[in-house]
Amino acid sequence: MKVLIAEDDPDIQLILRMVLTRMGKCDVRVTDQGEEILKQIALDRPDFILLDVMLPGMSGYDICKALKGDATSRDIPVIFLTARSMPSEIKDAMALGALGYLSKPFDPMMLVSQINDLLSPVGCSIGG
Repeated sequence: MKVLIAEDDPDIQLILRMVLTRMGKCDVRVTDQGEEILKQIALDRPDFILLDVMLPGMSGYDICKALKGDATSRDIPVIFLTARSMPSEIKDAMALGALGYLSKPFDPMMLVSQINDLLSPVGCSIGG
């Protein structure tokens, strides 16, 4: 399964890459620039996206809105993974079409099961 991670913190990028590659058995792509995610999706469509809210160039909310407004990408599941976890922020993300919302800090050992819980309604899973 291909995952695109949009995250600007190098340490979190490393943790996510290790967890999703080793435990999740995923093919992982990473970008740290908001605008880059839209270009990468056009070149290599992921099965799902892990998206930070605070990215240079374009916010995660704007990225999600652009993805869900485009017929070629609207069906790609988007899961927010961010330190911004106020109820209003979660509500805003879900209103934009996000599949789910995970908060930082996160437990790397629980991440695969948390992602699978969110992906199961759309018939996807990782780590199998």
